[in-house]
Amino acid sequence: MKEGMQTMRQWPLICVTIFTCATGCARQVETEITARAPEGAVHRTEAVAEGIGQPWGMAFLPDGSMLVTEKGGELLLIRDGERTQVPGLPETVVIGQGGLMDVVLHPEYESNGWIYLSYVSPEGNGAGGNTAIMRARLQGDRLVDGEQLYKGSPNTESGRHFGSRIAFDSSGYLYFSIGDRGARDQNPQDLARDGGKIYRLHDDGRIPADNPFVGKDGVKQAIYSYGHRNPQGMVRHPETGKIWIHEHGPRGGDEINIVAAGKNYGWPLVTYGINYSGTEITDRKEAPGMEPPLFHWTPSIAPSGMAFVTSDKYPEWKDSLLVGSLKFAYLERLVLRDGEVVAREKVLEGIGRLRDVRQAPDGFVYVSVEGRGIFKILPL
Repeated sequence: MKEGMQTMRQWPLICVTIFTCATGCARQVETEITARAPEGAVHRTEAVAEGIGQPWGMAFLPDGSMLVTEKGGELLLIRDGERTQVPGLPETVVIGQGGLMDVVLHPEYESNGWIYLSYVSPEGNGAGGNTAIMRARLQGDRLVDGEQLYKGSPNTESGRHFGSRIAFDSSGYLYFSIGDRGARDQNPQDLARDGGKIYRLHDDGRIPADNPFVGKDGVKQAIYSYGHRNPQGMVRHPETGKIWIHEHGPRGGDEINIVAAGKNYGWPLVTYGINYSGTEITDRKEAPGMEPPLFHWTPSIAPSGMAFVTSDKYPEWKDSLLVGSLKFAYLERLVLRDGEVVAREKVLEGIGRLRDVRQAPDGFVYVSVEGRGIFKILPL
């Protein structure tokens, strides 16, 4: 396997947005990096699987093998350096930013064998497709017992904002995201429509009785929170058990949010971003009844993938949050203190469009890079 040396670069002074006011107001403070890498420190990257065009998600099986989704519609099983295509997927369409996307294991995978996938399904009325969630089991090298748990509607030929990250909380509930599908003025603020939402289900697809909108007429009752743009990072906090997400802003205003029942996260009524043309979307960055982000990136880094570091393999990273940058082709480490972001650090700068980052059961951090493949980060 090929190896590479990646210097841990740092920014001497950065501007970090932290939300500390009791009313949720935002203020920017300049924070000097407090967790500097030792002078000249490097990490070694080891190629696990090369030549994968768009590796979207990764999941690690108990036997040490790995499942990798390729956006073009292939599920790959990587075992001892060998790559096998896994059949048994549902019909998947590739439209713009969407295709075969996330993959996660059930928290009790070793006893029940369930694997969860997000993909663009063409089922239902209309051309195109929308984000769907399914589960299946791996029998040998094939998926079996597949069943769809949720599908967004309506179908659309828009190639934008599928969201589609998946996570389980500490109580075993299944969370997933569907982006606004490019319909920002229709979907995110309308509880009768899919898109721009975080959803919560039981692991078998049933809607929990305590979901915030259960019993309300004309509402998608799987919705857990709304007012999101395009969440492509989702992870359970290792201590609090809460679900953290990040989501793409427009031009500026990528956000980190902590998901809470029934809350409105504001898109597109409030945002730190502007239109790609440079024109204003709204003059409001916050508003009563709308949750401010924990942190925002302005300018945008185009975040994708998200992992908390709990492993002792990386002493200087422990308790940090790792996020991939599609736009600037690096891994970002966010230093947290008391639940707030206090500093940032560039890692693996120039590695490529970093789509996903996961801490595996072996304690090592793995990243997926578009056009390159899967890499393991080995500290020196």
